[in-house]
Amino acid sequence: MKRSIWFWLYFIVAILLAIYFATRIVMICTGHGTLSYVRTMSITADIPNKDLTPVVTAAAVAPGTRAFGETLNAINARIAATPGIKNAATRRLANGNLAIHVQLHQAVAQWTDGNQYFPLSADGTIVNKPSDTRTPNTVVFRGPVPNDISGITTTAQNMVSDIDYLEFIENRRWNLHTIDGITIMLPEQNPDAAIASLMVLDKNHNILSKDLDIIDMRDSARILVK
Repeated sequence: MKRSIWFWLYFIVAILLAIYFATRIVMICTGHGTLSYVRTMSITADIPNKDLTPVVTAAAVAPGTRAFGETLNAINARIAATPGIKNAATRRLANGNLAIHVQLHQAVAQWTDGNQYFPLSADGTIVNKPSDTRTPNTVVFRGPVPNDISGITTTAQNMVSDIDYLEFIENRRWNLHTIDGITIMLPEQNPDAAIASLMVLDKNHNILSKDLDIIDMRDSARILVK
């Protein structure tokens, strides 16, 4: 008899707890109750020491805001659309904290439309945060860019003081334009080696200081100049 009483007592308590937690879950999912409200907000990024003020502005969430379902998705969409943001993940935690984590585009060069200069990430993404001035000692690109510019950027950095900009030709090879107006036509295969050869030529013969319009390096057997 005693065991039967304890059994039914535990059974009733379990039912009450299940009803309580189910009710709380339904209230949270439907945006009702205190747990659906934002009390605090925390933001982290994959790159340290970056100004995350634009993320706060895009989130536009004040304490007391309800954040659930479509509202939470809308907050994350605004953050993801912020210039400089590569990916964003937004969660409302049980303690009322809105936890935001962002992946940032890391600029390795600049892209120009001829008037303004935009940060350019290694995956070829042009970040909509233009500047009127070129950043010193930065490789600059024009026109379409491929999905990976990390290799050519690293190589071109070796002669950045002579380069005006790089241009991707026919989606297969690079033209390098110097500050003095020379167009250097790099080969489709192994442009890094061509740039290294060009640097040796310039060191030995000052080729980039000569009155030239074109240096054609597309043929590995010979270099043509005009």
